[in-house]
Order: sequence, then C-alpha cells, then structure tokens
Amino acid sequence: MKYDPAGLKGRVAVVTGGGRGIGKAISAKLADAGAKVVVADVDEDSARQTAKELAGLSGDVIGSFVDVAQEESVSSLMKIALETFGRIDILVNNAGIMFRTRLMDISLDEWERTLQINLTGVFLCTKAVLPIMKESGFGRIVNISSSAGRSVSTLGGAHYTASKAGLLGLTRAAAKEMAPLGITVNAICPGLIETKMAMETTTPEELQKFLDSFPIPRLGSPEEIGHLVHFLCTDEAAYITGASLDINGGDLMI
Repeated sequence: MKYDPAGLKGRVAVVTGGGRGIGKAISAKLADAGAKVVVADVDEDSARQTAKELAGLSGDVIGSFVDVAQEESVSSLMKIALETFGRIDILVNNAGIMFRTRLMDISLDEWERTLQINLTGVFLCTKAVLPIMKESGFGRIVNISSSAGRSVSTLGGAHYTASKAGLLGLTRAAAKEMAPLGITVNAICPGLIETKMAMETTTPEELQKFLDSFPIPRLGSPEEIGHLVHFLCTDEAAYITGASLDINGGDLMI
C-alpha cells in the first residue's frame, strides 16, 4: 500500500492520555492528517468526548478506557483497536502524572504510582503493540517524556524527573532493538506547556517567573507538540529513531 509521505491516510494510531491537554491535541493532529485514532484515557468520559469532538476530521476516531499501569487493561485497549480498525501503526505514549512533592516528603506509594504510570505504562503499551507492528513490518512509537528527563523538572518532584529520564533510556533501548523490524521509537521532551495540569500547579507569580527565564518568553501550546508527533509518524521521518527532541522555547539550549 502506498502512503502519502506528508499524511497518515490509512494509518491507525493509539494515543494514551488522549482525552485532554497534549494528548487531545496529538489525537486531533493525527486525525486531521488522515489517521484513524483510538483516543485512550483513564477518564473514559473525556476519551469519548474527545473522540466525539474529533469525529468531523478526516480520520475515524473512537474513545476507549485504559489504565496504562494495568497489563490487562492495556491488552484490552489493543484488542479494541485491532477489532475496530484491523491494525495498529502508531503508538503515542502520552499518559502521565505529576506530583510536586519534595524528595523528603515523597511517600513510597506516590513514588511507585508515578513510575507505574510514567514508565511502566509505556513499557506495557510498547510491549503490547510490538508483535502487531512486527507482523506488518511498520511502526511508529512516540514517547512523551519531558525536559525533566534531560535535566530537572521545572514543577515536578524527584519521582517525576526520574520517571521521565528512565523513559528516555527505554526509548533508546527499544529503538535499537526494533529498528531492523521497520519500527522507529522516538521521544519528545516538552518544556512548560499550556495545559490544565500546568495551570493548576503554579501560581500566576511563579508562572511569570518561569516565562521571564525562557528565551522564547511564553508557554508552548499542545498543538505544537501535536505537530512534532505528526512529523515523527510520517514516512518523511523514517530515518529518525532513538532520538529525543526538545521543544521548550530554548530553555535548555545551553
């Protein structure tokens, strides 16, 4: 089958954490590029609402529940995607959580929960789609890490930074193993993005202080993340794998 290198017509994408924020923008961009999209979220209502909102775009979109920390839930999600669309070409591991708790106050439960969602969840979703992508000889996996994975989190605690740094290691290891199978695996490292999570965890004064320190003195938009994910999923990005792409307004350029 021949595909438009600038578009995703004929492709099927699964986006975790797709119900709102960055995940919603990613789902919208992939659908607009012609992909059929499974919007997956632990908040099933938001997943289905987003799917409904995106139904007018060029691709078919469905919403589905997933708890990425639970292997059975991940398996069920991939089964739904296959039964609905017959294939899975793209996986965007976007689901994540963040706590601002300082190191001395982090409980073991909070530590383990953060790693379960941000790191183990990516492992489970990736492992679940690999046999499917291997059979077709094609795959695009994009992991949403953070500038925290490259340095230290602007907002999150040590557990958030550790999980996002671990995700970059998982990205490289998976990319090396999967490249001979026609599967690319890359990570995107956003800086401070204008999402509900960012707005709810900062004061206006704190936010302005951050903005004043960025070379590009504004927040990034979820749509800008969506554009970068889209590029990595196209045939034009076929020679990019194991990469970690920064999108942070120049915050880490030095």
